[in-house]
Amino acid sequence: MTDISQTPGAAPTEKPKGGSLFEKDARTKRRNAAESRFKMYGIAAIGIGLLMLVVLVTNIVTAGTGAFQQTYLELDVDLKADKLDKKGNRNIEDIKKVSTFGYAPLIASALESEVAKLGIPTELTPKEMGKILSKAAQAELRNYVISNPDEIGKTVSFRFLVNSRVDGYMKGRVTRESIANDKSITVAQLDFVDQLRDAGVLYKAFNPDFIFGADASDQRPEAAGIGVSMLGSLFMMFVVLALALPIGVAASIYLEEFAPQNRLTDIIEVNISNLAAVPSIVFGILGLAVFINYMHLPTSAPLVGGLVLTLMTLPTIIISTRASLKAVPPSIRDAALGVGASKMQAVFHHVLPLAAPGILTGTIIGLAQALGETAPLLLIGMVGFIASNPPDGIVAGFLSPNSAMPAQIYEWSKRADPAFYERAWGGIIILLIFLVTMNTIAVILRRRFERRW
Repeated sequence: MTDISQTPGAAPTEKPKGGSLFEKDARTKRRNAAESRFKMYGIAAIGIGLLMLVVLVTNIVTAGTGAFQQTYLELDVDLKADKLDKKGNRNIEDIKKVSTFGYAPLIASALESEVAKLGIPTELTPKEMGKILSKAAQAELRNYVISNPDEIGKTVSFRFLVNSRVDGYMKGRVTRESIANDKSITVAQLDFVDQLRDAGVLYKAFNPDFIFGADASDQRPEAAGIGVSMLGSLFMMFVVLALALPIGVAASIYLEEFAPQNRLTDIIEVNISNLAAVPSIVFGILGLAVFINYMHLPTSAPLVGGLVLTLMTLPTIIISTRASLKAVPPSIRDAALGVGASKMQAVFHHVLPLAAPGILTGTIIGLAQALGETAPLLLIGMVGFIASNPPDGIVAGFLSPNSAMPAQIYEWSKRADPAFYERAWGGIIILLIFLVTMNTIAVILRRRFERRW
C-alpha cells in the first residue's frame, strides 16, 4: 500500500489531472451564471408584469369609481293640483297630457323656496339657479306623478340629479379655472353650489341608476346608466350558452372519438384551429351578411349578437373540449369496452363525465371572451342609443334592439362630455367584475371536479 502523505520539506504532490469533483470548472461556472441570469430575467419579467397590472387597475379604479357616485339636490316639491290635474278627476290619461316642460315651474318654485328657507344670499335669477339641476329632473318628477297620482296636491321630498358640470365640480373634475370658456356653468353658480353644499342639501351619494339605469342623451350624461346594456349582454350569453355548448361538445366528441382519421377530418381540424385565430371583426362581417342581410333578422337584437358570438366561441370550446377528452387515460375506454360497453356507452358514461371539468372550464372561458367582444357587435348595429328598458317578456328581450356592455363603453368613450368618459371607466369596472367572476367560477369548477391520474 502506497503512502501518499508528504514528509516535511518535500515538494507538494500534484493534484489529479481531472481535479476534484466538488471544484467547479470554468464551464460549470458559466452555466450556473447563465442559469442565475435567466432566473433574474424571469423574476424581472414577472415584476414588470405585476407592476403594469397594478398601474392598470389603479388607473381604472381611480377614473371609474366616480361613476358609482352622483351629486344630488334635495327639494320639497309642491305637486300643485291646478297644474298637474286641472280637471281634478285623477284620470291618468289627463295627467299624462302634462309634458315635462309643465313640471319645470314646480321645480323652480321648490328651489326658490328652499333657498329662501336656508337664507342663502345669491344674485342668480331663478332660471340661473335652476340650471344647476339635470335636465332629467323634470322627467323624473313626471314619472313619479304618473306612477303615484294620489300624491297630487301634496308636498313631496325629492332627490334630483344635478348637471354634469356641478357633479364634476363636486368630484374635482371641474375647477373654477377650467370653466373660463364654458357656457354651461358660471363661477357665480359654483358659489351657489358651495352654499347649497354647506347647507347640507347638495351632496354626493351612491348612484344605483348607473348600475340599473339606461343610457342617456348627450344633454343628460349624469343620468346615463349601464343596466340596459347589461341585460343585452345577458341575453346574448344565453344564446351563446344554448348553442355553442351543445354544438361544440358534440363536434368535439365526434372528431375525437368517432371520426375516422382521413384527409377530410384533417381539413376540418386544421380549419377549426385557424378559426380560433381569426379576428373577431371577421365574424361580425359574417353575421352582418348572413343573419341580417340574408336571413333578415332584426338589427341590434341580442339574438343576432348571440349568434355572431356563438360562431366566434365555437372554435375555443371545440379545442378545449378535445383537449379534455384526450386527457382521459385510454385505460378508461379499454376497461369500459372490456366489460361489454358499446363505444357510445364508453364515451358518454365514462369518458365524458371525467372530461367535464375541462369542458366546463373551456366553455366559461369562451363565454368570458365573448362577453368582452366589441368589434362584431359594432358591425351588426348593437351600438344604438337605448334610453329605456326593453319590453317585458323573454321573446322581446331577444328580439328588441339593445346594446351590450363593451359596445356601450365604446359609445361613451366617443362622446364629448367628460361625464361620459367617467362612465366608460365605470363600465369597464363592471365588465371586469363579470370577467373575473366567470374565470373564478371556471377555476373553482375545475378544482372541484378535477381528477388526477
